[in-house]
This record gives sequence, structure tokens and C-alpha cells, in this order.
Amino acid sequence: MTIEKFMIVGLGNPGKQYEDNRHNVGFMVADVLSQRWKIDLKRKRKNALTGEGVFAGHSVILVKPQTFMNNSGLSVGPLQRLYGIQAGNLLIIYDDLDLPFGRIRLRASGGAAGHHGMESIIEKVSTRDFPRLRVGIGRPKYEGEEVIDFVLKSFQSSDKKKLTVVLNQAADAVEMVLRSGIEIAMTQFNGTFLDDE
Repeated sequence: MTIEKFMIVGLGNPGKQYEDNRHNVGFMVADVLSQRWKIDLKRKRKNALTGEGVFAGHSVILVKPQTFMNNSGLSVGPLQRLYGIQAGNLLIIYDDLDLPFGRIRLRASGGAAGHHGMESIIEKVSTRDFPRLRVGIGRPKYEGEEVIDFVLKSFQSSDKKKLTVVLNQAADAVEMVLRSGIEIAMTQFNGTFLDDE
């Protein structure tokens, strides 16, 4: 029996000053998976921190690109080719302004919807037919607050408890994709929403 290879990529910006930012929820989910799967994200390859392991009988490569968000494809494209990952086995995790905080959404393929990190990846892997997991961060609540300022701010302290739940739910969704496939995972996770307590 052939072991399938999957590459799970969390998007974000490298550096201490960005690590708690809303834009970095992809990195945060990758960190949760790293802990669960006991995969150290320490090996530097193709402008990324990477780690390899096994989950649900699959070979998994966990990736955090270090190129800064807007150039994520410069890392993901070369890594996909290096490991020989089929597009259907490439799963990208990233923040989404159009989903409210507390909601996650899986899709089997699609466009970038204005997300520059995804635009870069689609360009460099030459297809949009790969799964993605969007983690909702909501939109600015204050009039006049620029989107770029909003995504580069940390979550409010009142959101921290909920954030832990969201990150674990996102990690659960990734695990379901690996266990049962994208379609079943979509059915299970796309309808869930963590209401404000």
C-alpha cells in the first residue's frame, strides 16, 4: 500500500512582532498541529520552517513559509515540487476577513478572494485546485480603521479564550481532511460557528 503524502501549510509573517497578529492565524494552527503530531517545525527548506511526520497513516509535511505573507508562493511552490505533492494533497490555512471570528471554512478549490498570500501561491503552483482552510478573523469594528492595520494587530484579550477554541477546531478540521477526505470534513465543519458567550 502506498502512503499518501500531504503538505499542510499555515500562512503568516515571520518575526516576533507579528506572531500574535490576526494575519498569523495560519501559523497558529500549524503550531497546534505541530504540538499534536509531535513534529518540530525547525528544518529550514525553501524559505520555510518545515517538519515531517505521520498522521492517520499519511506522510505529512508541516510548513510555515518565512517569506512574508504576500510572497508565500515563493516558498510553497518550490516545496510542492521538492516533495512531489499533488495539488489535491496541498492544504493551505490562512486568515479570512470575510468570515466572522469564530467561523472556519474548508473548500476543495477556489480563487484568492483578494488574499495576497493566496494570490502568490496560486501563481507559483499554477493551479487554484487545492484545498484551503479559511479561519475567520472578521472585519474592523471601528469606523476608519484600515484593513492592513486591523490584520496586523493582535487579538483582543477578550478574544483569547475563544481563539484557543477556534485554533483547536481548525486543527480538528485538518485532521478530518486527512482521515476522511475534504468532502466529509466540509460537511462536518463548514456549518459550525462559535457564538459569543
